[in-house]
Amino acid sequence: MAKTSGKRFMRLAGMTASIAGKAAKNSLRHLSSDEEKRIQARSELMQDVGIQIAETLGEMKGAVMKVGQIASQYKDVFPPEVAAALEKLQKDAPPMPFGQIKAQIERELDAPLETLFIDFDKTPFAAASIGQVHKATLPSGQKVVVKVQYPDVDDNCESDLKQVRMALKIAGVLNMNRKLQEQLFDEIRQSLHDELDYTKEAHNLRVFGAFHADDAGLIIPKVISSHSCRRILTLTEEMGETLTTAATWDNDIKQKIAERLFHFSAGQLFGLYRMHCDPHPGNFAFRPDGSVIAYDFGSIRSYSDAEVQLFRRFARHAIKGDVTALEQDLVTLGVRREDDTNIPGAFYTTWLSIGLKPLSIEPYHNGAFDFAHSQIHHEAIAQMRSSLKYFNQFQPSAVTMMLDRTVSGQYWNLVNLGVSIDLSPLVARYI
Repeated sequence: MAKTSGKRFMRLAGMTASIAGKAAKNSLRHLSSDEEKRIQARSELMQDVGIQIAETLGEMKGAVMKVGQIASQYKDVFPPEVAAALEKLQKDAPPMPFGQIKAQIERELDAPLETLFIDFDKTPFAAASIGQVHKATLPSGQKVVVKVQYPDVDDNCESDLKQVRMALKIAGVLNMNRKLQEQLFDEIRQSLHDELDYTKEAHNLRVFGAFHADDAGLIIPKVISSHSCRRILTLTEEMGETLTTAATWDNDIKQKIAERLFHFSAGQLFGLYRMHCDPHPGNFAFRPDGSVIAYDFGSIRSYSDAEVQLFRRFARHAIKGDVTALEQDLVTLGVRREDDTNIPGAFYTTWLSIGLKPLSIEPYHNGAFDFAHSQIHHEAIAQMRSSLKYFNQFQPSAVTMMLDRTVSGQYWNLVNLGVSIDLSPLVARYI
């Protein structure tokens, strides 16, 4: 174990040293360059750094790869070049040999595999950074799925996170003050620890299952407590089709799916004050009647009543177009820096006209919005270029980070679903 940890440390330390060299060389080379050349050089450096981090983490199973995946989900914290490279880590990881998986199950549940299950599929149907998922059958005949955490993942968690943070800091990727860095990495650390503890995920599944119990067409797998512990999670088998398949169905079915995805996130935020914050398409499955099955309740964020009321107030001010109140909300949320820089109202109005369009709210848009042909993301990128002079007045916020990730993730789910829908009645219901 110590030998493995030492090897991991050397690999990560080597990556950090290499990035430090590249960053220093880049600074020296462009000491006397004009601003345009410096910006171009920094973009190329970030691309290079992103690829190096992604390749190093991608080869190292376990916590360090999970750190990279979590980092990729906090896109507003990292330059786009680094976020794009880290995002590749979200793809399925190669599976672990079945012998090691069998040994892990028997060690954790303290019984032979043959006693625990009458049938256990040796080939996983999903593999990720910290574990993999197998189909199985209980002695009762109940069909289940078994999530097995890779051995020793949690032992490396803290040192992995420190190394990745150091590499990002040396590369000049973390363009924020130390206090904000601490807040953001505490958030990432907590998220990582929560995902490594399957007893917490089991608790989340029960809480969210009870919350959505009366929501027809929203299905959450049930925990099989007798076959679950900190590193093993056994759930009832709830199968459905992928988002790609659902995108081929009729629009009326897609509308039911879209409504359920909207309610899944907004209902939790405003009704439970807790939220499933990993809306990756692989964490949902769909049935031809419009039902939605939700998986993976490891990444959950809880909010205080004050935070939820502030989110609601912010949304109301956005819908009304009250940019003065909106800016004050952004200051309270920690997104807008408190300084004397005057940002014209037109800056906010333009962003509102882009961001609120998919919600079919007048005057930004009226009637069904066609997500299949949405240009919102392209409009946002174009607007970013003309808004650069104000961007130093904004920063990532630990309060909104997980919410931002959820909203943007669900937007992309609706784009990939290709639904045409008027979401304004749902907005009115929650806001």
